[in-house]
Amino acid sequence: MMSQPILINSTSGLPPAGHYSHAVCAGGMIYLSGQLPVTPQGVALSNQPFDIQVKQVFTNIEGILAGCHCTVNSLVQVRVYLCDIALWPHFNALYADWLGPHKPARCIVPVPVLHHDLALEIEVVALLPT
Repeated sequence: MMSQPILINSTSGLPPAGHYSHAVCAGGMIYLSGQLPVTPQGVALSNQPFDIQVKQVFTNIEGILAGCHCTVNSLVQVRVYLCDIALWPHFNALYADWLGPHKPARCIVPVPVLHHDLALEIEVVALLPT
């Protein structure tokens, strides 16, 4: 018998802005919806430097993972949508600092535009603790 997915909505941040959950737990995995550089108060950081936007996304991801008893070391897959592919090397340096020696599978996808003119969006998959 298959278990039902568990829908997760973080209480530490902004409620989902649409018809989705922050994350879904299923089959021993947690699938996070794409995270944008938006503060828990709902402020889109489109007018902020790239570094600040990236760090806000990392903070958002960490908060949702923590609510599921996971850390960044639980990540198994990361998908990054970048509006300016020229920022890839800079993003890569920030990403490496964030994750340290942990290296989940990753994909960088160049996109022409994101909601609110934000610079990036990241979605991740993590392994739930046993």
